[in-house]
Amino acid sequence: MIVILMGPSGCGKTTVGRLLADRLKWRFYDADDFHPVSSVEKMSFGEPLTDEDRAPWLARLQQLIEENLPSAQSAVIACSALRRQYRERLMPADPLKMSRVLTVYLRISIDLAKARFGGRVGHYMPAALIESQFAILEEPDDALILDAFQPVERVVEAILGKLPLETISGQA
Repeated sequence: MIVILMGPSGCGKTTVGRLLADRLKWRFYDADDFHPVSSVEKMSFGEPLTDEDRAPWLARLQQLIEENLPSAQSAVIACSALRRQYRERLMPADPLKMSRVLTVYLRISIDLAKARFGGRVGHYMPAALIESQFAILEEPDDALILDAFQPVERVVEAILGKLPLETISGQA
């Protein structure tokens, strides 16, 4: 099973993802770690990424998902996946495996995202890019949608409640 936590910066993808993965004893991956150096440099200068910039990043993440699905080890991936085409690109090539991927959208207001991001230290993306993320955000209609202003533990519990029992039995 793969859980993809999506949403703009500041919605809590990494915080929720780490706690969820810890509770389930699953692997955790932060999609930020998969960006090519050129994209990291571009964002650090305050330039939003283009679809062309994101293509190799999405390909690496899709490969990660493809590699993890057949294994006995499930995973949680924190990935902005802001546009529908990005989320579609992440899905496994085999349609039969799509049921083993749960997309969770952590919905947040731009004001709360900016406030949370203001407290972030050591990240290459400047707060100025938050607005560009909201500008391209296409809210999903095929995901579990949770309000990101809730306490992290409540968000994790809601996700656990949506996972197939066989994936969490004995681990939560």
